[in-house]
Amino acid sequence: MAGIIEQRLAELGLELPQAAAAVAAYVPCVRSGNLLFISGQLPMWNGEFRCVGKVGRDISLEDANAAARLCALNLLAQARAACDGDLDRLVRCVKLTGFINAEPEFKDHSKIVNGASELLQQVMGEAGRHARSSIGVGSLPFGAAVEVEAIFEVA
Repeated sequence: MAGIIEQRLAELGLELPQAAAAVAAYVPCVRSGNLLFISGQLPMWNGEFRCVGKVGRDISLEDANAAARLCALNLLAQARAACDGDLDRLVRCVKLTGFINAEPEFKDHSKIVNGASELLQQVMGEAGRHARSSIGVGSLPFGAAVEVEAIFEVA
């Protein structure tokens, strides 16, 4: 039987991609005590990049927001893998950090990372509310428009 978070994903018409393998000298996530640190996730669906380019030049705010949502689905996919398939072991999302590959004049970073924040709140309810940072950067791996990392409390 699917857990509460899996049921909520289904109700929202969402599915999780496969948890991506690390592409450099790091691991996708590390558990320390009751905290799960998930490495930055890019807007990929099962290995295919979905949003590449610079926000404010190549990518619209709306498309970047959707990319951040996809990053959040990848965060949940990594969490599911780390929790042996049981997303209900997630107690809460503690912290989210979003990195936006944006033109220097771009100023709406928080509106983009809202895509990830809102998805986690839709899926996890109150436990999806978190502390957050939204950071503009000059570039991201593989030219991705957005990258999001998270810290979850786990049972």
